[in-house]
This record gives sequence, C-alpha cells and structure tokens, in this order.
Amino acid sequence: MPDILCLGEPMLEYNQQPGSPDGRSLYLEGHGGDVSNAAIAAARSGADVGMIAHLGEDRPGESFAQLWALEGVDAGCVRTDSDAPTGIYFVSHGPQGHDFTFYRRGSAASRMRVQDVPEEAIRGARILHLSGISLGISDTACDAAFHAIQVARKAGVTVSFDTNLRLRLWPLRRASACIHTAVGMADMAFPSLDDAQLLTGLTEPEAIVDFYLRLCPLVLLKLGAEGLLVATREARARIPGFQVKAVDATGAGDTLAGAFLARAAAGDDVWQAARYANAAAALSTTGYGAVAPIPAAAEVHAFLEVHRN
Repeated sequence: MPDILCLGEPMLEYNQQPGSPDGRSLYLEGHGGDVSNAAIAAARSGADVGMIAHLGEDRPGESFAQLWALEGVDAGCVRTDSDAPTGIYFVSHGPQGHDFTFYRRGSAASRMRVQDVPEEAIRGARILHLSGISLGISDTACDAAFHAIQVARKAGVTVSFDTNLRLRLWPLRRASACIHTAVGMADMAFPSLDDAQLLTGLTEPEAIVDFYLRLCPLVLLKLGAEGLLVATREARARIPGFQVKAVDATGAGDTLAGAFLARAAAGDDVWQAARYANAAAALSTTGYGAVAPIPAAAEVHAFLEVHRN
C-alpha cells in the first residue's frame, strides 16, 4: 500500500493561454483537482503515493489513469462510474489573477459513498490527505470523507487536511462547520490566508494560526507569495516566500501540501519540510496549469541550493 493516500476529486483542466492572433482565447488541456495535484507533487518529490477517487468512464477519466501511471501514483483505489462524468474546469487569467469556471455537478467523484471507502488501504497507509473540496462536492462525498478520516484515526494514520474553501459548492456557514470539524480531527492543517479569513472571521495571520492550533497540533498557513506561517503548539516560524517570475498560481497550494507530505514522510522535520514545500510551490507558479509546472525533487533541491540564504 502507498505511504500517502489522497482522497478527492480529479478534474480535467482547460487553462487559458496567451491569445491567438485573431484575439480568441486558447485553452491548454491539462489535469487538476486539488488532491490529485497534491498527489502528483508528492510523487515528483519522491513519495510513495496513491489516489482514492472516482472517475467517469470517459476520455477525461482515461486521461487521468494515464497521467497517474506516468507519474507513479498508485490508482488501486480508483473506481470508474459508467453513469457519471469526470468533472472539468476552465482557468482564465486577468488583472486580478486567475479565475475558475467549474463543470462538476453530478460528477463521478461527487457520487462517492461511505461504502466506497477503501478501509484496508487507509489502514495500511502512513498519511491520509483530504480537503474542503473533498467534503463540499456532495453530501455523500462529505460522509465518505469523514468516514475515511475516522478509519485513519482509529488506525493511527496521520490525517492531513487542506481547507480549500470553494463557496460555489456550499454556503459559508456549512462549509465552516464541516471544514473546522475535519481540521479538529486532523494532525496537520493547510489553511490559506484568504480561506481562513472567511472561515474564521479573523484577519491577522497570527490570530488565525492561534485559532487553528486550538483544533490541530500543526498548522501551515499559506500566505501566497509571502510564504508560510508554520506553527506547532510549542513553536512557530514564518518561512519567507521566494521571488520567482510567476505567471499562474493554479495548484500552488496543492503543490505545497504534497511536497510537504513527501518530505515529512521522508523524515524531514517540520521546518525543513516547510522550506522545501515553499520552494516547490513557488516554482509551480512559473508555468501554466496545475500539474505541468509542478517541480521534481531535483529541481527543488537545486533551487534551494541557489537560495540558501
């Protein structure tokens, strides 16, 4: 069984590229879905990782099967659904950054149920990673995600949770209740600053970290280009961001989570793993798409060597 299992929704991506000569937008086909992105980031950083997911019996689903095989992501816990599609989304870019349009209603992933959770695989893993999207895509998927967390906790498997708030999926009050319940069951949490400000009503990073430390013993607050605020109940440190020529931040937070999990599984301490993950996330913003720019371990280590100080 893989060391790290990631449970959630894969989605085919169409990412807007520089326009054609006649002014039309061009979209590059790729892959996305937050936990799939994290799984690939972990795999490219050397981790033994697998997916728990449902795909449609369609070309996008086949594309994901091929992707995971290429990336070395175990798909033994992936099921296909002949009655539901694989979700897709479009990314556009403008002065305010990237914007998403999703087509995921009734997707195969949203039809996951408690009885679909691969309990033995989870018990055999070291880390289970999920997100707020894993909870928000449907009521049955939410129930399945919480069941997976309970199975992991009973087996002593580390639970990792990324807030990844998507208000197009559910109302803020319900999202906050479910996400904070999940954070309270996790061993490590990856909130982002913009998510956390909405979820908690707080604005300052230090206060947000204090809030989440009451729920979870390890908090990695993602600050975008400003880096990370990493905290345990005994210590905390701000990990500054790296200066890169960023063109697309799609999936950067997912890359950070997956890279951190890979290094934690390899034995790095929290601070070493956080610096590595911060560098991986920065590098992932230098290309378009969620998956294509995710760096391999050698690239991250070389980057850190140059930015040693």
